[in-house]
Amino acid sequence: MIIEDRNHLPQEMNDIPDAKLALAQTDYTTDERFTTEPIGFYKDAFRRLRANRVSMISLCTILVIVVLALVVPNITGYSYTEQNVKQKNLPPKIPILENWGIADGTRTLTNIKKSSLDDAKRFPEGSVLSIINEYTVRKTEVVDIKVDYYAYCGAPETEYHWFGTDYLGRDILTRLFRGARISLMIAVISVVTNLIIGVIYGSIAGYYGGKVDLFLTHLAEVLDGLPYIVVTILFMILLGSGMLSIILALTVTGWIGTARLTRAQFYRYKGREYVLAARTLGVPDRKLIFRHILPNTIGPLITRAMIAVPGAIFSESFLAYIGLGIKPPEPSIGILLSVGQEVLLQYPYQTLFPAILISVLMIAFNMLSNGLRDAMDPSRRGEA
Repeated sequence: MIIEDRNHLPQEMNDIPDAKLALAQTDYTTDERFTTEPIGFYKDAFRRLRANRVSMISLCTILVIVVLALVVPNITGYSYTEQNVKQKNLPPKIPILENWGIADGTRTLTNIKKSSLDDAKRFPEGSVLSIINEYTVRKTEVVDIKVDYYAYCGAPETEYHWFGTDYLGRDILTRLFRGARISLMIAVISVVTNLIIGVIYGSIAGYYGGKVDLFLTHLAEVLDGLPYIVVTILFMILLGSGMLSIILALTVTGWIGTARLTRAQFYRYKGREYVLAARTLGVPDRKLIFRHILPNTIGPLITRAMIAVPGAIFSESFLAYIGLGIKPPEPSIGILLSVGQEVLLQYPYQTLFPAILISVLMIAFNMLSNGLRDAMDPSRRGEA
């Protein structure tokens, strides 16, 4: 006789010896999927994000830039305001690369009178490395020469400016990562502020609906129609140029997209059974909004926030580029680009390094946001 559970036997059969009983399923095995630790939504999303190599490389790149922005201005040995006009527009000079002829602090000077090479004040000893070309202009011997520009400007042999100096002799490496720190601060503060305002505004509009939603939606549309540059100029006039004015300019209408996304998500989830059940049990609106509905919108909101960060960096750079940036001598990536483009043909490195940094930041944030969007897609849950 084979039975599965002795407890289900009639009372008169309980006296049957165990030796005469056997399990109905002798080859019983458990399903391995149910013995493993349960994985929540966010843990599963992070697992998928880690499997995305491009997103992880982007995340590491962003973290490296953030660390450099915090550390580099303090270890270069130069202040971002320190000026030395005698050493202005020095080319990049890097200790190891200079031995390979790369970033060695040299520059080519053209149309130099050959007789002036003997002037020790103009060309100190060891500054002229080689004569590249010789020619005659109006019976005057003229040469193109390659010089050690650091020695030519009277800089000590042990002095290095990895990214060169600007028109006031300030170290570009120090100012670049100091500017990256400022740009990232402006972007993060404005994005977080927009996120908070947008979530609260969109939650109220989406949850209550009706006339409340109609009023708030039309109000957002009116604000969205304000000219961005005009609003920025007004803040500059009232508060002066500075970080606060830029942050306020970025947050006047920057929260509207987040509010619309939150509103749409609330319309999607507020009619679900668990929300109706909680409302029936007397749960107040505040808890329904922030405990039962809002957590379902976190994924899209995080993705949107990551996309908004490079947009805020670009907006700050644009404002600085057109002269509406923060007050000098405080740098930002946009200010460095604005100053560098004025001497782009003569000293291209002054534009090259800020352009590379902002390009890397923009690409890294966009790639990371794409990875977050895919990782937080509920339809892909369970994928490796």
